[in-house]
Amino acid sequence: MKARWRTFAAPAAFLLATTIAIALVRPLVRNDPPARTPAPRVTTQQAEKAKPAPWREAARVYTVRAGDTLASIASRTGVSLTRLLALNPEVRPTSLFIGQRINLR
Repeated sequence: MKARWRTFAAPAAFLLATTIAIALVRPLVRNDPPARTPAPRVTTQQAEKAKPAPWREAARVYTVRAGDTLASIASRTGVSLTRLLALNPEVRPTSLFIGQRINLR
């Protein structure tokens, strides 16, 4: 009776030899497409600038996003911090919630 592993030895050896031959010959062939240049890295600050602002020029309300503070909202919208606090007496500057609406006018 023939050992079972012998039935698979020839195909396995052929596949192994073919793989090695391809690995050795492929770098010598110059028909490979040029390597793509990696995409430029985007910093967090650049990503923030690229996001559309959730307010328009004549907007009356700003919707709070993750990471917003009253100071960042004031600088982003052009409304002073004291004006924001006066327009929104119910808002606590230390606890803003995502989705909360802040009056700008």
